[in-house]
Amino acid sequence: MTEENKPAYDRVLTGGTVIDPASGTEGRLDVAISGGTVAAIGEGLAAGAAEVTDCTGRWVLPGLVEGHTHIFQHVSKVGAPADEAHLRRGVVAAADAGTAGASTFAAFRRLVVEPSPMRITNFLNVSVLGLIDFRFGELLNPDTLVPDDALETAAANPDVVRGFKIRLSEDVVGDNWRMLLKKSIDVAEQAGLPLMVHIGETSEPLPAVLEHLRAGDVVAHCYTGKPHGILDGDAIQPAVAEARERGVLFDSAHGKSNLSFEVARRAIARGFYPDVLSSDTSARNWRGPVFDLLTSMAKLVALGMPLTEAVTRATVRPARLLGLDTEGYGRLEPGGPAHVTVVEETAETVLPDAAGNTITAPRLEPVLVLHKGEPVETVPWRGL
Repeated sequence: MTEENKPAYDRVLTGGTVIDPASGTEGRLDVAISGGTVAAIGEGLAAGAAEVTDCTGRWVLPGLVEGHTHIFQHVSKVGAPADEAHLRRGVVAAADAGTAGASTFAAFRRLVVEPSPMRITNFLNVSVLGLIDFRFGELLNPDTLVPDDALETAAANPDVVRGFKIRLSEDVVGDNWRMLLKKSIDVAEQAGLPLMVHIGETSEPLPAVLEHLRAGDVVAHCYTGKPHGILDGDAIQPAVAEARERGVLFDSAHGKSNLSFEVARRAIARGFYPDVLSSDTSARNWRGPVFDLLTSMAKLVALGMPLTEAVTRATVRPARLLGLDTEGYGRLEPGGPAHVTVVEETAETVLPDAAGNTITAPRLEPVLVLHKGEPVETVPWRGL
């Protein structure tokens, strides 16, 4: 083939609706890819392609970014396999949320981060033990919070450690929640990183927790149906609204026991969307009730969240929180990496929340996943 006849692009995705909240692009456009890069986005690009993929009737999205998961397989009892649970279901970057602590981080890096083609970061558990087994609270012995160990691990691994994590449920921290939270915030402050705080079944109401949090800190499980959530009846608690106003972030984090359809429906009706829409996937839930990030998105869309808002919170927003936007994650723009998830709406399916309540709604299914421009073999929805 002569240079004159050489196709301008390796692949063009044509006919789909491109949604890229990072750039504000939304419309029926072609996406041209050369090598591992997005070469162009516009109209009429298919004629210059070596391969054309028809995406008519589908959404062409940036590769999804999972802001909260548990993927420390083989070490933690709750660790799901990263690539199988995420990459093959449309997620190209993910943050493990506290499964590894300082004493297990080296294994997390060796067993999870380095072998995976995905971009993997984490919120380091403030307990040196990490989350090895849900049956045993990692901070019931408060001495397992060793500030020097957490700070040294974060300083030595800035490419991976993007924040810290503390679970504040009573069965994890006992009566020491306030002291442990203050120590955790101090660690995060010294490292210049955010702190993710797990709520639900805390010993005191949520306002008592929120008053300690800083701008950029993250409240995980904002739609929990457990005691001490974000609602007061049908209304958002004033302390929650005030915390958001001063920059505290809220993460949906479905999880096995932390998404209530009723709480989510009421909050969404009042315009309270999560800053980060995540699945909180783990070995306890990746075969149900969570399944994957796209299913978590579909549930919130069915409860009233506009699709574009859901995409925003599963792409550019978590990418910014994790500092991955500077690497091109969470966005679909010419010159950026060709991480693309093409999604279609399926037939209506019965979908559960964490308490076993159900809704009947269309699912979102990845029909094509490109990672660095190369197709990824996808797997069927695990609820089939």
